[in-house]
Order: sequence, then structure tokens, then C-alpha cells
Amino acid sequence: MTTSSVSKGCFVFKPSSKKKKTSSLKASDYFHDGKADSQNSESRFETCQSLWQRMKAETERVQEDLNTNILDSLLEFARKSTASFQSKTDDWASRMRASEIPTAALVLGVNVPDHAMTFQSLSALLQESVTPYVVCLQSKECSALKQVLQKVLVQLMGHSVSVEDDEEDQPGPRPTGIPSRKMLCSMATLCGWYTAVTQKSASPSPGKKRLSSSKGCGQRPPVVVIFKDLESFTPRVLQEFIVISSQYIQQLPLIFIFGIATSPITIHGMLPHSVSSLLCIQLFQSLSCTQHLATVIDKLVLTTTFPFKLSGKVLQVLISIFLYHDFSVRNFIKGLQLSLLDHFYSQPLSVLCCDKQEARSRAKELSHEDCENIRQLPSFMRYVEKQEPEIQIQLLTCDQRVKDVTQSLLKELHAYHKNYYPVLRCLHALTSSLPKYPLGKQIRELHGICLEKNVWETEEYESAFQLLRMLAKDELVAALRTCTEILKCAKKLGDAVEKLEEFIERFELLDRCSAVVETGQEGEEELPPQKGLQKKTDLFQLQKSLLERESRRTKKLSKFELLRLAVLDCIDSIVKKHLLPPESQPLHEVFYYSSAGTLRRHLNAAPRTAIQTALNNPYCYLQSEALKSEGGAISNAAPDICIVYKLHLECGRLINLYDWLEAYATVVAAAEGKDPDSAAAAQLDDVKHARFIRAVSELEFLGFIKPTKQKTDHVARLTWGGC
Repeated sequence: MTTSSVSKGCFVFKPSSKKKKTSSLKASDYFHDGKADSQNSESRFETCQSLWQRMKAETERVQEDLNTNILDSLLEFARKSTASFQSKTDDWASRMRASEIPTAALVLGVNVPDHAMTFQSLSALLQESVTPYVVCLQSKECSALKQVLQKVLVQLMGHSVSVEDDEEDQPGPRPTGIPSRKMLCSMATLCGWYTAVTQKSASPSPGKKRLSSSKGCGQRPPVVVIFKDLESFTPRVLQEFIVISSQYIQQLPLIFIFGIATSPITIHGMLPHSVSSLLCIQLFQSLSCTQHLATVIDKLVLTTTFPFKLSGKVLQVLISIFLYHDFSVRNFIKGLQLSLLDHFYSQPLSVLCCDKQEARSRAKELSHEDCENIRQLPSFMRYVEKQEPEIQIQLLTCDQRVKDVTQSLLKELHAYHKNYYPVLRCLHALTSSLPKYPLGKQIRELHGICLEKNVWETEEYESAFQLLRMLAKDELVAALRTCTEILKCAKKLGDAVEKLEEFIERFELLDRCSAVVETGQEGEEELPPQKGLQKKTDLFQLQKSLLERESRRTKKLSKFELLRLAVLDCIDSIVKKHLLPPESQPLHEVFYYSSAGTLRRHLNAAPRTAIQTALNNPYCYLQSEALKSEGGAISNAAPDICIVYKLHLECGRLINLYDWLEAYATVVAAAEGKDPDSAAAAQLDDVKHARFIRAVSELEFLGFIKPTKQKTDHVARLTWGGC
């Protein structure tokens, strides 16, 4: 498009709205790896989104249930403290408590990433039911006392301005609409503001809603100050703030909440007795992060509610990161979300990873490409090899036959999961209380074993059943009752439930029998050895007679022992029937995510390795054909920092900057098509010099080199070894 004008000007051409609409892309358009069609990718994206929304809602419900007890206790503590502020009793104990600041020491554990959600819920509940004045402080924002006071004033007064900004002309303290940087950051200013606000709330004008009149907080609601990470605060700043606050406790009702990650003794380590005596501390202990994780795994992983599953190696990666890195349940859930996203992105057949009825309807509409993908699955290939030759030909040639078999296999896989989890819980209930926990103390450990191999072929399983063969009758009957209750939730395990209930009745029948063991016969068998001992007291004969008597006893089993062996054999048969590894099931790839390497690479990032790989082989990240090189060769088309990095690998401990610059200029000249041996290539212009200086500065910033005082025109190399 051209324009002509007498004078120079700037012409703006707005694109039409039609082009915008045609060029706009949705998120689902990127949800494929270049192998699946757009319709399949869109369906997978929608399924992934809906499934994650369900899992996220369940996660939030679980976390809310787990935090209910501790949050209710904190709310009750805040209400009692508020009542003590408003009470007018004049006894000595009340006066002593009135001079102290109520403080809740909340021990949350070392899983610091999970603390933000807890404090967010606590702050919302306090504002809803106790007081509208809640302040949250973080150590990184409060390095000095002035910053602490400034944060408190800004959060409180800024909150009040949005409601009562029309009354700024009232006499009293400085108006709340003035920015905090122009106000005097002091506790006296806060007390004056609090007095003005409470007086206004005591006599509200008609037609105005005031936030300060919260439910149940009375005319003088407390000001709650939450220290999210107490250990990270500077002790001197914390001490000064507590001492100043205690001097205004009569005019300003304060409540402190300390967020502690390690131990309550941290308070006494940071505060001397003269300061800690100003606090009335009450301890609150939250649920441990391991119990929290066990509940999340039980609700999200060990359930048939969600069709998406994790393989044994993937689950082990997530649990290892949790146990050996941060103890964060929040990060575990993020890892689960990443697994879900990568599974639906990389697996075209994940479109079938949905509820049973929806999966069957989608299986009927599979395309020819989807049928080919099913035929290439290793589990389906093993299934085809077990069939008759005629059926094999049909499965390999007829798409309709593949669709019909896929529907039946998906139905069997859903039935497998419905039986797998109850039997897994049943086996865990039997073995979780055994000495040394041969099959693990947590059910996730047993689940990991069952995912990898046949659990009944392991040594741990054999040792567990050896211990079960020595259980007393009361313990065994109690365990059987627990197993019966667990298996009742599975409709197809009715036969197993009936067998276990029959065994329980037979055990109870033994209690009603008067004589289980014939003691008379045992007494008669013991007489001959005693007579022999009276005649001869030889040590060898004594040992022989005792061994014979013991062997006779072990050969004869009581009715209880026989019944115990029978019930354990029954449980063993149930385990062998229903606890098969998922890899033995056809089409398990549709539901199970198994890319443990990809997940570990994303979650366990190695910055040093990534930087060295990028510098040594830029093609790995840039994916440009011009950057391909053989072995240790230096590509002249690589970025400047990559060229400089590879050249510095050829040097020793000290690098001469001028020699380095000449080598760099030679490589760059080859990239420009010049002869490296010519005089033109040997000349250095300002642009090349500037590019070299920038590349060297970047290497210094990354920590590969540093200046040295030994030689002014040299730099010292800091890293050694290959990538």
C-alpha cells in the first residue's frame, strides 16, 4: 500500500477485524505434537481441563478438611482473646493478662511452600468472623522496625480508606487517604486511627455500611498481626516491635500469630525473657505434611474417581522429591498436574482416558489413525499375540474389530481398577502393623511395589505372610473384620467377602468349643521321656529326647492353626487374582503416565548442566540446522557466548585476553565468508571487539571466569571438566 503527500507524515493502517478473527488461535491448537489432528487435540485438551478441574476441587476440599481443626482452634483463641479485651473484670489475674499480648504459636512444619495457603485461609476466616483488621507480615519486607510499622499502617489504613474515604475532613488523626510515605510511621498514629475508626463504628450513620462492624467482634475488634515466617525475622526488629506494642496494649487490642516452621523453642531463642514475658503464648500444632500427603494420595491416586493414573516410577519420582527436597504437598500436586498435562499432550490415545461410558462412546468413533496407534501399543501387541491366528488377522486389518475389542478392554480395565484398590487396602490393613513393616508402613509403599512387579513373588511378601502365620486369634479376627469392611465397597468381590465372613464365623466357633486340644494324649506322650530321664541323665540322651518331643508337637497342628493357614491361603489367592501389575493389562498406556525421565527433568532442574549444555551445544535448545557440529568442533554460526565458551575450554588456568580475542575473530571471520588467513580477517573492528567484550562479561556473570591480579591482561578459569 502506497501513499503520496506534499508534506512528510506518518500514516497508520489498521488491520481489518476479519484478519484478526482468522489468525486467532485457541489453546487447544497448541495441544499436539504434530502427530494428531486438530479435532483429537481439542478433545484431549478439553478432557484434560475438565479432569484437572475435578482433581483441583477435590484437592481443595481435602486441604480444607485437614485444616479445619487447626483453623477452628485459632478462631476460638482469637474470640477468647477478644472477649478478654472487652471484659471489665478487675481481679488481679485479669489485670495481669490484660498487660500481655495474646500470641498463638502456630507450628506448621518445614513444608514452607504450603504455608501460604494456610495463612490465606486463616486470614479470610478471621476477617469473616472475628475482626476486619488482619495484617500479614513477611520477613523479606520487614528488615527494619520502620518497615514493620509501615506495612502494618498501610495494610490497615489502606483497607479502611476504600470504605470511609468520604470522611477525611473529620478532626483527629491524619486522614487515611494520605499515602503512607507522608505519614509518621509510629504506633501512636495507629492508635489514633484505631480510636477514630472504633468511635465511628460505635455510632454509624444511616445508609452506610461499615466493614469494621464484623460479626461477633463488638465495638473494639482486635488487630491481628500474622508473622508468616518467624524464624526469618531479624530478632532485634521483632523485639523492638513487641516492646513498643506492649506499651499500647490498653489502647490497641493486639493479637499476634507466629508462623513457625521448626520448633516452638525458636521463640525463646529469638526473644529474651524480658520480651517473651510480654506475650501470653499458646501453642498450636498443625497436621504433619506426611499425613497430609497420605490423604492427598488416597483421594487423588488410590481411587477410581479419576481415570488418570501414575506408573510406579513416576510416583516414586514425585514421592522422592517430596521426601528429600521440600516436604511440600503443594509441589506434589503441581507435579501431578504436570504429569496429567504431559500425558494428554504426548499420548494421542489419552482421548480415551475418561469415565467408562464416555470412553466407550469415544472408542466407537475412533479414526483409522487412532486404530493404528492402538495396534502399535506394546500391551495391545502382547494381547494380539495370545489370540488365535484368525483373530490376529482381524485385529491387524479390520478397524471395526479393533474398536469393538477396545471397548471390551476398556471395560475390563475399569473393572480391574475397581477390584485393585480394595484388595490393596485389604493387604495393607493386614501387613501395616507387622514388625519391621515388610511391605511398608504407608499404603503408597505397597502400591509402588504392586505397580512394578508381582507382589507375591517378592521376599517382602513371603516374610509378611510368615509373620501373619504367627498372629494370635484376636489380632487375626480383628484384621479379617477390617478386610471384610474394605472389600464390601467392591460389588464384584462378593465371593471373597463371603469366604472371609465364613472364616470369621469358624474362628468364633472355636471360642465356643470347650476342648480344642486333647491334653490327655499329650500328657501320655510326655511320660516315657520322663521315665527315661529318671533312669539315665546323659546330656546327649536329654537333648535327643527333647528334640523328639518337639518334633512330635510340630507335626500336630491345632484346629486354630489349620484354620489360620486356610484363611491366609484364601487371602493369597485373592491377592494373586486382583493385584496384578497394570502393565499386564491391555491398553494400560491410555490411563497410565510413565515418562518418569521427562517429569524428573522438569521438576528436578539442574541449572549448571543446562547452561553448559546450551553453551557447548546450542542446537539442543535453538534447533537450528546451521548450529550442528561434530564432536568438539566450533560452529562459526553459533552465538558469540558459545564461541567464546568453547574457546575458553581449550585454555589452562589463566587465559590471555588478546589471544582469546584473536581466536574469536578468526572463527567469526569464517562465519562472514572471509579467508581466516587473509589480512582483512586479521583486522579487528570495533563491532567485533564489542561483541567479544559482551560475551566475556556474560561468561563472568555466569561464573565461568573471573579477573585475576596476577596478570592484568589475563582472566582466571573457574570451571573444569566436561558437560
